[in-house]
Order: sequence, then structure tokens, then C-alpha cells
Amino acid sequence: MFSPGQEEHCAPNKEPVKYGELVVLGYNGALPNGDRGRRKSRFALYKRPKANGVKPSTVHVISTPQASKAISCKGQHSISYTLSRNQTVVVEYTHDKDTDMFQVGRSTESPIDFVVTDTISGSQNTDEAQITQSTISRFACRIVCDRNEPYTARIFAAGFDSSKNIFLGEKAAKWKNPDGHMDGLTTNGVLVMHPRGGFTEESQPGVWREISVCGDVYTLRETRSAQQRGKLVESETNVLQDGSLIDLCGATLLWRTADGLFHTPTQKHIEALRQEINAARPQCPVGLNTLAFPSINRKEVVEEKQPWAYLSCGHVHGYHNWGHRSDTEANERECPMCRTVGPYVPLWLGCEAGFYVDAGPPTHAFTPCGHVCSEKSAKYWSQIPLPHGTHAFHAACPFCATQLVGEQNCIKLIFQGPVD
Repeated sequence: MFSPGQEEHCAPNKEPVKYGELVVLGYNGALPNGDRGRRKSRFALYKRPKANGVKPSTVHVISTPQASKAISCKGQHSISYTLSRNQTVVVEYTHDKDTDMFQVGRSTESPIDFVVTDTISGSQNTDEAQITQSTISRFACRIVCDRNEPYTARIFAAGFDSSKNIFLGEKAAKWKNPDGHMDGLTTNGVLVMHPRGGFTEESQPGVWREISVCGDVYTLRETRSAQQRGKLVESETNVLQDGSLIDLCGATLLWRTADGLFHTPTQKHIEALRQEINAARPQCPVGLNTLAFPSINRKEVVEEKQPWAYLSCGHVHGYHNWGHRSDTEANERECPMCRTVGPYVPLWLGCEAGFYVDAGPPTHAFTPCGHVCSEKSAKYWSQIPLPHGTHAFHAACPFCATQLVGEQNCIKLIFQGPVD
């Protein structure tokens, strides 16, 4: 739960202040081979025993690489903007006693608090399915939280490396703002989307924006790594709110505030809902055998009693081998109840509580993966466009990152109760 050096909290019996949590989309409660150290599917940000935030202070304009190196070797945090071979602007950062900084990226070096790797959609999320060329930056972004209430969290592109530096080379998009301060964008950018109306069943998707190294908000570039920045959006800020999505070009993170999580179902609640469904003894309408969702710990193995569903109509059955039609694709079957033809898949309970917008019963399945959650959660994620590749967007299942298809992207399940 804690990142290194966070265990020794201020007072032994006092609950540490939680700023919020980052949850990686595409994982159903844990990484496929288990959460290990700083690499896991969710990361909680707690108030640190000592503030480690930084804020901009002195600005140096330098004409030789040696002078630039001398400044960046002073052991202070700094951001270097290389304008040409002969000119670099170095902005020194000084300690800020009022903020805590958390860094996210692909690097496993010590400045990174939360190590994130590329999410592979569907069930191939294993170490064997390694991405050959990752698009996630080694030092992708930093989140800075106010140590005093209301504990506001802000996001900035790029993170400081082991030498406490951020380097924006000649090719990176960078500029001088009208007020004189330098700013820039990282190669593949850090995109953020704040849902309109918070993270509730009523919320609507917001507009995806790009965040600069200094935390300003811009419209998207034409393509992910284009040299030309978008337009400054002065009416919006880099403050994260419950349900904000952060895209690092290869992985998307959901930000949940401590207050938002307080109103979200817990793992225990989801387990109780699973037991409730199973206690109602749903039956296969054809084989008349009782169906049961497998326990949350057995998420990958299809079990004998596991419910399967026809995703075109929503009828829930046990597994059977009939219904193949020679004129359809391999996993398309004809439902024995209503003759609708469509994909026939095992159903899996969505176990990552952070993705639920309410505590309703699991009645809807995403198409085509078969992950099941509450109606409002399914409808919420079905309408959220998530960045895909360098300039595409599509809705995806939050539990496995599979691209959603079909009219609604999800379907209401039709269970048959016991006959007796």
C-alpha cells in the first residue's frame, strides 16, 4: 500500500492522510502475475512524513553545455530547456514545505513511486506478452498534493530523474510564455480528461486535454508526438478530481479521491454481491444446472458452473457445445432461447472496486469480453472514449482494456431463476 519510505507516519496511532489512489485501467484487481513492490494495479498516495515537493526558483540562461551541466549537478531539482546548441534555459527548483510529490513512469529507478508498464488489452496481460517498444515515458508525470486541506492534487507532465533533472531536448516542443516562464511538452504527452459531474452514474465524459511540464492545459496536438502544441485552455486547470483519467500513451490511470473512494463499494461489498447472485441459484434454461460466479481469487480459470452469456440478447446459460452455425464466425452461436446469433462468452465479475460508480448489483456485461458490473458502471464506461495508439479513441472495458463493440457496448443479462 505504501511507497518506499512512507511507512513511518507522523503519529503511531493516527490514520495517515490519504490524498487519493491511482488505478490502472485494464486490470481486474491486480496485475496478472501479482502486484510486486512499486509495480501494481493501484497505488495509494499518502501524506509523507516530510514534505518532498519542489517549486520553481532561479532561472539561468546558459550558452555552453558545461555551464548547464554545472547547474544540473548542484544536487537541486532543475528543468533544462535546450533551445539550440548554444542556448539552454535551466529553471532551478527549490524545496516546497507545503507539498508532497509523487512520480509515475516506466523506470524502476528510485525517483519513481509508481512503476507503470504498457497495458495489453484482453487476457494476454502476462509477462510473456512483453511490449517490444514501450511508448510510456520512463519519467512520465508527477502528481503534487497540497499537505493542507483540502489536499488538492495537481498533475504535471514529466518526472525528475535520478539526477533530479528534467531535460527537454532540442526536438521536444517547448516555448516561452508571455509572462516569460519556459514550458514544454513530453514526446508522447500526458493527456487528462475530467468527467463532467464527477465520478457518478450521472457524469458525462469531458474533453481530453494535454498537460504541459509546468501544469498548463492545452488542446490536443494533431498527433500524439507532433512538434506543434495545441491551444492554451485558460479556463481549465491541472487539478485532479474524482474520476479524472490520465493517459500516458500505453497505460491509462484513473484518479480516485479519498472522499470518492469512501463512497465506492469495497472488495467485500463486491464479494457479498457475488454470493447474493449465487444464493439465488440462477440456472441454465436448457441444461437446468445451477450456475455460480467463481470466487474472486479464481479470476482466470473457467469453471464448470461458470455462467456464459449470448452477448447479442443477454440470455445467461451454462457452457454447452451446440448452437454453432456454419455461416457465422467461430465464437458466434445461436441462442436456444430467442434464436439471436452473436458471441457466446464466459462471464467474469468485475473485481476492481475503484471502477464502480455505484454499489448496484452486477446486472450488465461489457461486449465482447463478458466482464460483469452494475448497470450504471457499465453504462458510464461504455461512453468514455479512451486514447488508443497515437491518435485514435475508443471505449474499452476498464477490467481488461478490450475495445468495446455492439450497439451499446454493454448488455443487460437475463438470468433464469431455479424452476423448483
